[in-house]
Amino acid sequence: MPALIELGDLTKNFREDITQKEVLALKDISMEVQEGDFVCIVGPSGCGKTTLLHIIAGLKPYFPPNRGAVYLEGRKIKGPGAERGVVFQEYALLPWRNVQDNIEFGLKLQGIPPQERASRSEYFINLGGLQEFREKFPHQLSGGMKQRVAVARALVNNPKVLLMDEPFAAVDAQTRMTLQEELNRIYELAKTTILFVTHSVEEAVFLANRIVVLSCRPGMILDNISVDIPRPRSWAKAIHDPEFQDLVSRVLSLIRT
Repeated sequence: MPALIELGDLTKNFREDITQKEVLALKDISMEVQEGDFVCIVGPSGCGKTTLLHIIAGLKPYFPPNRGAVYLEGRKIKGPGAERGVVFQEYALLPWRNVQDNIEFGLKLQGIPPQERASRSEYFINLGGLQEFREKFPHQLSGGMKQRVAVARALVNNPKVLLMDEPFAAVDAQTRMTLQEELNRIYELAKTTILFVTHSVEEAVFLANRIVVLSCRPGMILDNISVDIPRPRSWAKAIHDPEFQDLVSRVLSLIRT
C-alpha cells in the first residue's frame, strides 16, 4: 500500500541567530507513514524533532529542507495545507471566541455554512468531552481543557494527518496522563493518522503504534520500533505491563547511546 507521507533523504541546516554559525539539524531522514498510523518521534534535546515536524507541516523558517522532499499521497509538499492539522505546545486559541467558535474557526475561513459548521463541530465537542464548556472562553479553561479544544479544532477540518508538537508538555502530570488516555480514545474512534513529537519515552510508548528514534544533532534515524501493545490502553494497565517497561527501556537505551 502506498505511504500517506513519505520523506526522502531529508536534510536541513540553518544559521544560529546569535553566532551565525551553520548548524546541521537533520541529516538523511527517510521514512514512511501509513494511513491510520500513530507515529511518535523521540530523541535527545536539540536533535531536530520539532524541525522535522514543522518541515512536514510546511512551516517557515524550517521549510523547505535543504535537500530531499516530503510527499503527501504522492504529491510534493510545497507549504502549509489544510490536509495537515497542527497542534502546538502553546494552545493558540483566539481569546475573544468561545470554545465552539474556536473549534469552528477554520471551517468559517473555508466558507462552510453555519449549520454545517455547527453539525461538524458538535461531533468533536462530544468526542473531546467539551459539552459543558462550549460557551466558555479560553481564560475560563484549564490548560488541559484548552488543549482538548486545540485538538478538536484541528480534527474538525478532517485533516489527512494530525501533527502534534509536545502538546501536553505544559500541563501537570495528572492532567497529562488523562489527556494521553483521551488522545488514545480519540485516535481509536477517529482513525486519524498522527505524528507526535515528545521528549517523554513513556508517553511515546503509551501512545504510538510506531516510534522513530532520532540521534543527537544532526538528527538521524537510529531505529524504527513497532509498539504492539493492545488497545485500548490505560495507565492503570501500562505501569504493570512488562512489555511496556521493556519498550521504555529499549528506547531509553537508544537515546542515551
